[in-house]
Amino acid sequence: MSDDVIAPRFKIGDPVRVKAQYPPGHMRTPWYIRGKVGSIGGYLGSYWNPEKSAEGEDGKPDRMVYHVHFDQAQLWPEYHGNDSDELVVDLQDHWLEAASPQELEAGNLP
Repeated sequence: MSDDVIAPRFKIGDPVRVKAQYPPGHMRTPWYIRGKVGSIGGYLGSYWNPEKSAEGEDGKPDRMVYHVHFDQAQLWPEYHGNDSDELVVDLQDHWLEAASPQELEAGNLP
């Protein structure tokens, strides 16, 4: 974790969309959540970027890491578990963009 103080771009509860990007190389963001809408559940602090570190760079600048909550049924159409089941993924800020509350409520719109 960095000693640098980085203010979070998103607040807890904010709806966010994971960018639907598929760049070559080492990516820490699971493919099955790319393009999906979730909500910010918490902060982990700011950390160097392991994707850049895997390419031999220093991973700077540090970026905020968030707990992002996803509705299991929205991620997996065949999921028949409890309606309140969630998947929580830790994601760095550069993978996230703002989404609307309507998108979060409707599920995962493109």
